[in-house]
Amino acid sequence: METTILPSTLLLTALMFIGLLFFIRASTKDRTQTAQLVSEQNEATFMPSLQEYFRGRSYRVVAVDQDKNQVTFEGFVRPSVFLAFFLTLLAAAGCVCLSLVLSLLFPSLNQLFIGIVLLSPLSGAFYWKKAGRTEKVSLTVEATTFTEQKLNTKITVTAHRDELAELQKALQLKTWEPV
Repeated sequence: METTILPSTLLLTALMFIGLLFFIRASTKDRTQTAQLVSEQNEATFMPSLQEYFRGRSYRVVAVDQDKNQVTFEGFVRPSVFLAFFLTLLAAAGCVCLSLVLSLLFPSLNQLFIGIVLLSPLSGAFYWKKAGRTEKVSLTVEATTFTEQKLNTKITVTAHRDELAELQKALQLKTWEPV
């Protein structure tokens, strides 16, 4: 190969590898959001189904604030085996690419660069260690009257975005839009 091609390939591969490191690090990022949702049920019938939902998802009540009508749930979120395996495979592919380019540039150190691939399981271990954590879900419940004189329940939920989506789907909640 020409001597100008290898350094440019090394630069592109290094940039790809840096992006891979940021991707692996972002897999453990906290993605807590707040959403306001509405249930068509009144508060008395909605609260037991809400409590049952969180109990079924292995959350437990850790705090109740009667003045603010707020409940805080806590539960351990397990890391995904699939994602740990997937991140390890991505890291292995990135390490193979980097090793290949480095071994072409420095043929005398060929065996050393192949050993870089052995570092790829560290990405899965990093994810596994950081992703398994205790999550908190904070709920504020209030009764709301809409224009049709229909009494609904509005909840303000602060939780992980995946938990918000699952809650909305499981209890058929709609996003609250002020009139």
